[in-house]
Amino acid sequence: MRSNIRVAAVLAVVVIVVAVVVAVAVRSTGSGGAPRGLQGIHKIRHVVVVMQENRSFDTYFGTFPGADGLPRDAGGRLTSCLPNPDTGHCLAPFHDLADKQDGGPHHASDALKSIDGGAMDGFISAAVTSAHFRWCMAHASKGICDLHPQHPDVMGYHTAREIPNYWRYAREFVLQDHMFEPTIGWSLAAHLFEVSAWSARCRSAFDPMSCVSDPEGLPLPPDAVPRGAAYPWTDLTYLLHRRHVSWRYYVAAGRDPDCADGDMVCRLPRQRAAKPSIWNPLPRFTDVERTGQLGAIQPANAFFTAARAGRLPAVSWIAPSQRSSEHPPALVSNGQRWVTDVVNAVMSGPDWKSTAIFVTWDDWGGFYDHVQPPHVDANGYGLRVPGLVISPYARRGMVDHQTLSFDAYIKFIEDDFLGGARIDPATDGRPDSRPDVRENEPLLGDLRRDFDFTQTPRPPVLLEPCPVHYVFHIHCT
Repeated sequence: MRSNIRVAAVLAVVVIVVAVVVAVAVRSTGSGGAPRGLQGIHKIRHVVVVMQENRSFDTYFGTFPGADGLPRDAGGRLTSCLPNPDTGHCLAPFHDLADKQDGGPHHASDALKSIDGGAMDGFISAAVTSAHFRWCMAHASKGICDLHPQHPDVMGYHTAREIPNYWRYAREFVLQDHMFEPTIGWSLAAHLFEVSAWSARCRSAFDPMSCVSDPEGLPLPPDAVPRGAAYPWTDLTYLLHRRHVSWRYYVAAGRDPDCADGDMVCRLPRQRAAKPSIWNPLPRFTDVERTGQLGAIQPANAFFTAARAGRLPAVSWIAPSQRSSEHPPALVSNGQRWVTDVVNAVMSGPDWKSTAIFVTWDDWGGFYDHVQPPHVDANGYGLRVPGLVISPYARRGMVDHQTLSFDAYIKFIEDDFLGGARIDPATDGRPDSRPDVRENEPLLGDLRRDFDFTQTPRPPVLLEPCPVHYVFHIHCT
């Protein structure tokens, strides 16, 4: 009898302990499964997505402390050495002190060649066997490009000496070292993913069920007319419009950062808000035109005006022109200046205290990266690119190792402004033929982990766009 009483007492204690543990676990995760401290996403009332061009993670942050950077041995020596079919030897990553690079080809086929089944050793081969490389060699005497068969700059990397502001943002805020392009394709596909979480080709410009996944997207001719549908599937602005959430897509005037067919050499067409292009795909989305939202696509100077006045929309995307894009052969210094101007504009305005700025690069641009991309579906993921989170609620000096892609930006926006509603054919009221809901991919991380919404909002960190002692100061204009 006494034994039974003791057993019952022990069981009662166990039940109480389990109940306490469960209660603590529930309190620590909160609603939606987010750990304590990640609740409070609605303190972010403005999201700004800054999309630059054509740099891999290892190119910009391969030597950043604490990041998954260029492989080294126990003595700190770089261990990567990639074969060069032109020389029969290998070439190791090198510190590139130049402001201008030529990069490499960056179609889906080039990504596959560079990844080489996971060996990550085909970047030089992809560069020196490309049509662009042969064209450069034929015109080398004219000084048009600087590609060299023995020393292609796809193996070059930069440090804080060349990109001081980017490294300062990484040290002050959050650097993401497993941000992957959402597609193995080039820039157009990346920008389609940026706004719609999909890249596809469609048999009909008006039938969203006629589309199939395509990592290259649909090329737009340089003289594309300002109106005319090409993308009938659903993009994020459709959901924002239905929920009366404000958005703007800002486009810098100038030249397109890249050729309309993805080649590396061409006469660059002019870019403007009213004209669809690789970096301005929304005018050709059927749902944008049919819902009367074309006016939300505006020149970039409207962004700076809104930021200064404290009138930023809930969601902003901002695209550079060629000169400030960092797309080879554009100068690194001019791209960093552009991004710094964008960040400073937000930090100097009344909306800073409630803003999250996400900075990334649309694809790898042919540059070396040592991390094999995860496979999630027919489109991606593609190669690793840098990612920065800048916000008064961003954690200080954090390197985020979560697996991420541009889908994480859409997911964050949906969680913040749409109650977690997704671009999902089964629920969004506008069916299309996409094969999966990228925001729900189990591999995809949660950007809320880059924030501490319990902390006192941090003050602005205003940086000089062209620091006086900057190694590229003379070029930065």
